[in-house]
Amino acid sequence: METHENLLGGPPPTLLPDNPDARQMLESGAKAADVAARFPAYSAAWAVLADDYFTAGHAVTSYAFARTGYHRGLDQLRRAGWKGFGPIPWDHGPNQGFLRCLNALARAAQAIGEKDEAERCAQFLRDSSEEAARVLTATT
Repeated sequence: METHENLLGGPPPTLLPDNPDARQMLESGAKAADVAARFPAYSAAWAVLADDYFTAGHAVTSYAFARTGYHRGLDQLRRAGWKGFGPIPWDHGPNQGFLRCLNALARAAQAIGEKDEAERCAQFLRDSSEEAARVLTATT
């Protein structure tokens, strides 16, 4: 990934660290619930759970899984130096779990009638990564 100096003086992109053990477990076909239980800070596992339950028609359960992954991701972002704003690039693989949870949270919030939260999360996604917003909203 190539990054360029931000000439407007904004914060640099935040790049979350990889968790190769959790990633490999999920990629090998392990159940997302097993990955989340073993690696509860791994947002990608929570994103899979949120997507699966939403697809199955369980918006409230999806909301809960998405919120868990979102909060675990916020903790990691803060540890990585994020100050509450600034780019979280989609093209950096370890960021994708958090961004997917953010999108899933917006989607589930909309489905359960939490319109203010749905819009706040959708705006946060766009502000964090326009690419993620395009990719994720095209598939939901």
